[in-house]
Amino acid sequence: MKLELDVKLTEKDMYRFNMYHIYSGFQGIFSIIIAILIFVVAGVTWGNIEKTYSILYILFGIVFLLYMPLTLKLKSKQQLASNSGLRESLHYIFDETGIHVSQNGETADLEWKQVYKMVATGSNVLIYSSRINAFVIPRAVLGEQYEPLKQLAESKLEKYRIRMK
Repeated sequence: MKLELDVKLTEKDMYRFNMYHIYSGFQGIFSIIIAILIFVVAGVTWGNIEKTYSILYILFGIVFLLYMPLTLKLKSKQQLASNSGLRESLHYIFDETGIHVSQNGETADLEWKQVYKMVATGSNVLIYSSRINAFVIPRAVLGEQYEPLKQLAESKLEKYRIRMK
């Protein structure tokens, strides 16, 4: 089985990847827990302390909730603006031996045994070559090729390295 597709990433694709990457890890989960704790403290102490302090607690909670998404939005814009490799289209070929990526005459091969993990989110398929580096493929680009890609990945990767529904 051989699948081919061309992918040109947008800011939205990069933002969704960055959001998934952060909020599926410790840093994102920790920021949400801290924000919730701050809101709980504001609710519990409301009326027992000056309203100014309660309002400050609420503002800090909002900052903890909004800081990461806003930072990631700016980071996504910056990544696309500063990296010409991300702005240009990538050509992917998926086959029995692995994943072959080419761009402007340059090629890279990633054998299936080198794939760290493969994850499908609601909007992207992420093919990690390490804990932090991934190829981002928008699901809209995959279209009907999503199922054949999923089947190929399931046949080539160990179950613990694949999360595709």
